[in-house]
Amino acid sequence: MKTKTLGLNPYLPSWEFVPDGEPHVFDGRVYIFGSHDSRNGVSFCEGDYVVWSAPVDDLGNWRCEGISYRKDQDPLNGADYDGVLPKIDMPFCTPENPHLLYAPDIAKGPDGRYYLYYSLDFTNVISVAVSDTPAGPYEFLDYVRNADGEIPDVGRWFDPAILSEESGNYLYYGFAPVFRFPGMEGVIFPGSMMVRLADDMHTIISDPVCVANGPDTAKGTAYEAHPFFEASSIRKIGDWYYFVYSSLQGNELCYGMAKTPEGPFEYKGVIVSNGDLGYRGNELAVNYTGNNHGGLVEIGEETYIFWHRQTHGTGFSRQGCADKVHIAEDGTIAQIEITSCGLNGGPLPAKNTYQSYIACHLTEKDRTKVGHVVEPGPGETVPTLPPEMPYITEEENPDYEKGLKPFIANLQEGAVAEFKYLAFDGDEKNITLELRGTGTVQALLDRPDGEQIAVVNCDSDTWIKVTGKLTKVEETHALYIKVTDGEVDFASFTIA
Repeated sequence: MKTKTLGLNPYLPSWEFVPDGEPHVFDGRVYIFGSHDSRNGVSFCEGDYVVWSAPVDDLGNWRCEGISYRKDQDPLNGADYDGVLPKIDMPFCTPENPHLLYAPDIAKGPDGRYYLYYSLDFTNVISVAVSDTPAGPYEFLDYVRNADGEIPDVGRWFDPAILSEESGNYLYYGFAPVFRFPGMEGVIFPGSMMVRLADDMHTIISDPVCVANGPDTAKGTAYEAHPFFEASSIRKIGDWYYFVYSSLQGNELCYGMAKTPEGPFEYKGVIVSNGDLGYRGNELAVNYTGNNHGGLVEIGEETYIFWHRQTHGTGFSRQGCADKVHIAEDGTIAQIEITSCGLNGGPLPAKNTYQSYIACHLTEKDRTKVGHVVEPGPGETVPTLPPEMPYITEEENPDYEKGLKPFIANLQEGAVAEFKYLAFDGDEKNITLELRGTGTVQALLDRPDGEQIAVVNCDSDTWIKVTGKLTKVEETHALYIKVTDGEVDFASFTIA
């Protein structure tokens, strides 16, 4: 019998940064399509698109399919094009400063080919590329616009989502901020918009309609408390169409439901927050938050929500995560908690070695300071991180994949890293922590002030492994690693 690879969050390697993940299943594999951040990035989406995939029956076993599409393939970034370029309200690119590839989505079209939809940063244009295979490589096709070449001036052409089915081809898009960029002071952004496309997959054949209300139109509607902001995503599961989006709160993915792809989608609630805000009434973040983007996918008999988290203490090095959702008989989805083992199908075996970067919760002593990560505006220098903020990062080390050793930095007194969930057999004897720094570290169960099952001390300016004796633990628990005094970096733990 084939042994499955453990499913972990993040599901891709520690050195990979693919946020805005849209999962799709084709021919027995789940493919992830997203934007591409950089390690220690200074802005969103600095890389070319890459595609990763995994067998549907082995969701921890991801492989990189390579670069699927490059920034320089779009004519707005200088590629050859025989048609008339659309008008954009941003400066044209330069070779040194190309427009960036923002969050994409794909669909298998009526002709059996695969169509990639994306926007170049804030150009207010949606581009289309096409490939014979889901992994690509993709080639530029054209821009989404009317048959006369014009682009309707309704909503913001941003964060596309695409659905292609027997009834037609449906493109969703939109950006609905409260603030206004210069020159947009009087613009109304209704929310997420939908247009139908011809079977050429780029010609608009209907007027835009609003399917989910943004701040300008949400007052008095069910969307008022969680209005649409960005990150449109669309799926059909069972008899329902699910529209997933990022709300104005930013850290959460919300959803609406409809019986048809045209909507309008009735607001139903929050699916996931990357700080677990709102989960079971939680008012304090259990992780440093930032923007969120992702989608639902059915894999076998299970349904998952893909989302992303922030690393390096900033908003520009984001990693994809996923967790299982439960769809009730009426089609609704209750908010789920974020975990370290989202695609594993159950808790992780406690007897193992785990890298610390799979921590699903990370907080400093003062929980009220656990908020949004550092996120400077365009062209601004990334400032120094708050002094008590722990964060996931890496350092150069030739003994690790890609020459990068991942770890949690700056765990000061009162800081906590949590791992959900571990299944204990009851005969585990020791826990070994890989640490650097000076301090006392506890291993606790189920809560930051839970039962202490081990304690170790570290006093070293280089990485060392320190072992503590475990008290007897049975069944499944969350594991908290807490610094009770001092300051340490934390790379891994082994339970044996």
